[in-house]
Amino acid sequence: MRPVMKGSRERGSVSVQMVLLMPTLLLVVWIALGAAMYFYGRTTALAAAQAGATAGAAENGTTDDCVRTATDLAARAGDSLAGLTVTCQIGAQTVTATVTGDTLSLVPGWEPVTTQSATVPREEIS
Repeated sequence: MRPVMKGSRERGSVSVQMVLLMPTLLLVVWIALGAAMYFYGRTTALAAAQAGATAGAAENGTTDDCVRTATDLAARAGDSLAGLTVTCQIGAQTVTATVTGDTLSLVPGWEPVTTQSATVPREEIS
């Protein structure tokens, strides 16, 4: 018969703790990366909408200027937005640009869609 040593009941407990802890830790990191990629795409869409609205609100700005500027800015951000759609509306006092696109995702087959709008007052020389 083998003698029982002090503390032998906890032998191997670190392995069990790691088996339970590591998947949880990896899940937390996975969720954090997914959230970061979504918010990066959202921020890119908002920046593109603001740039497009500002270009359209210039003294001689047109809808084409608005769309071109927003599309160019979103394209320079890389793959953060796919399936990009830009719409601009020029009113009497304001210009509104709306950018819609699919953000990056770590989950295969799931592409979260983000839509961001920016409204800027039109420039008028008085």
